[in-house]
This record gives sequence, structure tokens and C-alpha cells, in this order.
Amino acid sequence: MSNSLHPMLNVAIKAARAAGALINRAALDVESVRVAQKQVNDFVTEVDQAAERVIIETLLNAYPQHSILAEESGSEHGAKNSDHVWIIDPLDGTTNFIHGFPVYCVSIALAYKGKIEHAVVYDPSRNDLFTATKGRGAYLNERRIRVSKRTQLRDCLISTGFPFRRGDNFKQYMLMLGEVMQRTAGVRRPGSAALDLAYVAAGFADGFFESGLSIWDVAAGSLLVSEAGGLVGNFTGEADFLEQKEILAANPRIYGALIPVVGKFSKFATAGEKAAVRQAVKTGEFEEIAEEGAEAAAQETPKDAE
Repeated sequence: MSNSLHPMLNVAIKAARAAGALINRAALDVESVRVAQKQVNDFVTEVDQAAERVIIETLLNAYPQHSILAEESGSEHGAKNSDHVWIIDPLDGTTNFIHGFPVYCVSIALAYKGKIEHAVVYDPSRNDLFTATKGRGAYLNERRIRVSKRTQLRDCLISTGFPFRRGDNFKQYMLMLGEVMQRTAGVRRPGSAALDLAYVAAGFADGFFESGLSIWDVAAGSLLVSEAGGLVGNFTGEADFLEQKEILAANPRIYGALIPVVGKFSKFATAGEKAAVRQAVKTGEFEEIAEEGAEAAAQETPKDAE
């Protein structure tokens, strides 16, 4: 690996590759992997847990004073209240993994005072290594990557994630999906948000949107996108998205085109937009929802707003 990489990024790469080697060995006999269910359609395997342990061990051996925020063990390991926090998803795409569907990855990010500074997304099945350091660009296997140059939404390939947890608003999501599908060349659901974001950074997809994600799903991938020249935010385009459980990422032109499409489904949408969406969910009719929401929002007074 290049000597020009930041030492902390090099350690993250070492940790990701160690976890990836473990995942690849387990993938040779995935039927024997023990699986537990955290909640409906949300799985954890012994591989997730073993990969997380090797990542944490590698990181803390190098930086014992740093904090850890990991999907399976939370903040159990590492120092407390450090300005440096490693955000880890040891196996993003567990459902894919346990079915032998080779779309999953290791995701590691380092936040300093709440801002993502370094990122690694490693796809062990393809040996694809995505890396980024703030201000230094994004790379795939040491080759500089950039977001796509498409400017028309109708030409774009967009990735997403389907709702799968109890309590998810499935009907509302289907309305949002329908809005995007009608305006684009295609929509894909690969099943690993971290890889979806990495693919936006590399220009393989033109945009990505999903709700219900946790910080470890998006921390590393979001830096890849921004360092590759893209934009990342919530559905209304606000940049403070890491813990808001909704994310939109795309090249700048497509990002701007997607905000009016998905923004009305945001938890931060205007009261008028929310009312129009609720009515559409109730009736199953979605035509002219954007116009209805805009008209209602225009008629609001400050005391009426949510």
C-alpha cells in the first residue's frame, strides 16, 4: 500500500482486509455459519461478530486511546469520550452473505470531533478496496474515482434499499420508489448501503437513497461520495444526515434533481408535503402529490407548520 496514505487510513485498511479474509473463509461454507435474528429480517452471524472483533483489535492495538462505535458491540470497547471515534460495520449486507449472494462489505470510518476524516469500504468477494481521506480524494484500488457526469435524471441508474423492519412505513416507501422509477433509467436494490455509496463515488450508479439506516451503514460511504465530487445529505438536501436515518447521495446535478422527488417523504418535509403524502398513502393515489404538497405548504402560516 502506498506510503502516502495517512497512517490511520493504513491501519483501517489492515483491519478491513483482516476482516475480509475471515469473511471469505466463511463464505466457502456459508451453510455452516450460525445465524441469529436480532429482529424481523435483521440478522447477525458469528462471522459478523468475529469480523468485528478482529477489526477492533487491529484498531485499538494501534490507537488504544480512540473510541469505538460498532454495529454489534456498540461502545463497549475502546476509550470513552475520545475525539477520535472508529465507526464500524463489520459485515454490511449480512442477509446477502447468509444466502451466498456476493454483495457485502466491511465498512470502517474514523470521525474526529463528529466529522468523518477517513473511510474504508472493502468488498472481500471482489477484492475491491475503496478508500478516502478528507481533502485527499477517493480511490478504488489506488485509482482515483469520481462520481458520474450524467446531468439528466431520465438517464440515471439509482440504487436504494427496501424497508424490512417491523414498523417501517412500507406504503410510503413504495410511493417514493414509484416516483423515482418513473423518472430514471432504472432502480437497483443491491443490499449493502456502504457498497451502494461506494458505487456512487465510483460512478457505477448515479445516486442512492434510503431511510432507516444507522451511522455505521453510511459513515464511510458518505466520505467516499463527497471526496469523489458528489453530494450527500438527507432527503431535503440538508448536510447533517449521519444520525437522521435518511440519506441521499448523488453527483451534484442529479442530487439537485432528486431532492424535489424524495424530499416530500423526508421527516423534515413541510407540513403541507407531509399531509399530501399521508393522503396518498391512505387513498393509494399518488398523481400530482408534489403539486398538492407545494400548494398546501404555500398556504401555511408559521403556527400551522410542523
